[in-house]
Amino acid sequence: MTRAMASKKKAAKTDKMSGKKRVYYKKVVYDGGEFEVGDDVYVKRREDANSDDEIPELEECRVCFKAGKAVMVECDDCLGGFHLKCLKPPLKTVPEGDWICGFCEARKLGREVQLPRPPPGKKLARTLRDKLLSSDLWAAHIESIWKEADGSYWFRGQWYTIPEETSAGRQPHNLRRELYQTNDFADIEMESIIRHCYVMNPKEYAKAHDEGDDIFMCEYEYDIQWHSFKRLADIDNGDEEGDDSDIDEDWKSSKDAESDTDEDVEYEDEKVKNLQSRASSAHELAANSRKGKFFGLQKIGTKRIPEHVRCHKQTELEKAKAALVLAKLPKSLPCRNKEMEEISAFVKGAICDNQCLGRCLYIHGVPGTGKTMSVLAVMRNLKSEVDAGSIRPYCFVDVNGLKLASPENIYRVIYEALTGHRVSWKKALHLLNERFSEGKRNGKEDDRPCILLIDELDLLVTRNQSVLYNILDWPTKPHSKLIVIGIANTMDLPEKLLPRISSRMGIQRVCFGPYNYQQLQEIISSRLKGIDAFEKQAIEFASRKVAAISGDARRALEICRRAAEIADYHIKKLSSNHNPAPEGKGLVRMSEVEAAIHEMFQAPHIQVMRSCSKLSKIFLAAMVYELYKTGMAETSFEKLAMTVSCICTSNAEAFPGWDILLKVG
Repeated sequence: MTRAMASKKKAAKTDKMSGKKRVYYKKVVYDGGEFEVGDDVYVKRREDANSDDEIPELEECRVCFKAGKAVMVECDDCLGGFHLKCLKPPLKTVPEGDWICGFCEARKLGREVQLPRPPPGKKLARTLRDKLLSSDLWAAHIESIWKEADGSYWFRGQWYTIPEETSAGRQPHNLRRELYQTNDFADIEMESIIRHCYVMNPKEYAKAHDEGDDIFMCEYEYDIQWHSFKRLADIDNGDEEGDDSDIDEDWKSSKDAESDTDEDVEYEDEKVKNLQSRASSAHELAANSRKGKFFGLQKIGTKRIPEHVRCHKQTELEKAKAALVLAKLPKSLPCRNKEMEEISAFVKGAICDNQCLGRCLYIHGVPGTGKTMSVLAVMRNLKSEVDAGSIRPYCFVDVNGLKLASPENIYRVIYEALTGHRVSWKKALHLLNERFSEGKRNGKEDDRPCILLIDELDLLVTRNQSVLYNILDWPTKPHSKLIVIGIANTMDLPEKLLPRISSRMGIQRVCFGPYNYQQLQEIISSRLKGIDAFEKQAIEFASRKVAAISGDARRALEICRRAAEIADYHIKKLSSNHNPAPEGKGLVRMSEVEAAIHEMFQAPHIQVMRSCSKLSKIFLAAMVYELYKTGMAETSFEKLAMTVSCICTSNAEAFPGWDILLKVG
């Protein structure tokens, strides 16, 4: 039974119980074991697995096939356990550091090795660790636990996977006890849990010498859709544990009489009271255990949500402000259908070819015209076609030039995304050359095409342009199966490069022109669909103003969002003074849009930047680039001068010299 089948089976069962609400817990005692949110557990893979009932508590020695309290040492290569007295020669103490048994050492030297066989009638017992690493079991991280209306207990788990189940397969750098955390979740019955296992980060794993046999290391997350790897960030949850009681109290006090789920709340009221009255800590109520827990970029924000925010009903202006935020991904991308069809046809033509020869596509256009968002939308659409089986599977790697400390670091980022292993950029360049130029591949599924998206391609330009040459040269090799999509703001970037590079970039280009006012109006209206907060003339006025200057959709959205903020501020100011708002004041009018435009284009710092010389603007742009590259709010003049020199070289501008640059600063 696959993980997907387990999820479908759960969905079929829960359809019958959808009329009543679940009761969530933070900790439960089930079948003699205590499980709580955040634990890692072994999960049965087959329902009819009779062998799973016989689980040895202690591992048997690979020589005498006996388990006991005698000290054993584990081989770091085969993970076999050996009594110290059974070794030849015997050991008195457990050696420090890595230790490899004599059988593995002989195997590495090319000798034929025959391991000791168990006595007649005895079978070598397999531990849960052995079964997990041989794909006979699963491991999962518990995200939440609940009780269904029929009394059964379930949990939502995030799956772990072994290196053999990834597209890259097991690599030489993988540890024997290494797992990958996936972005795949499923709802699983508690009766499928066997017992706890312990998945640690590299620092914790290095210190876990005597923690038992169920210890594993996890350093990377594996994306099961794009078949790429991403290093896991160390998230410190230590200060969240002490706030659980406050969080639950906040949850209880925030129940509103006007809630849409009154029947569900009534259903669980009695059970909640019974659970709270129990003195045992075996079942801690955690209906709100996920509140305040943010993942990825969403960790930035407040931890506790005030009660009045939950009970407050959003006004039309507040809904408009939330819909116009740039960080919010729209459901659809209007006005770019033609360009998206060209990109989709290019990708399908590249990966559907039997030979899958590498190709390059260059996308250019002024900022704010939807270049990156269009490519990502195409990739999302193609993913559904891969799931349906209409096109062949592929892996997708997305790199932004602004996030690279230096252009050469792109080799390290690409290799890490493909294999889940971090090496120096020189070593990564060597290994990528072997993969794309010579066709050397390690995993069975490593033969699939790779689509590489490079945003801000012009930031990879170096003095000798070797980085761009290597990346654009790989698709020309017969066994590379690499498709490169480059995005930049400059239209004539290929013409500025050396002939050997521009020839490899190819002739396939997609131009994203600036939006006209009708398109900007459609983009803003699509964001505000179902929200009655703007007058039509106000949206048209903002669209025409932006279209006349730059055609940047992001600027148009920012102006409208700021206009909504101004209108909301005026209404709240009137209500605080106990003055009734005039009729129609709830809508954003042209006066608020004009005030927002004046703020954006006529602000003092904007005027200063507009009146600066070209060299001063380059200086400011170099400072912003350094800020993005290092994340530091300050930099040295020497680094800044080097960045200014690179910008001038790539844009055919003369470098002014350090003395003039210092005066500009």
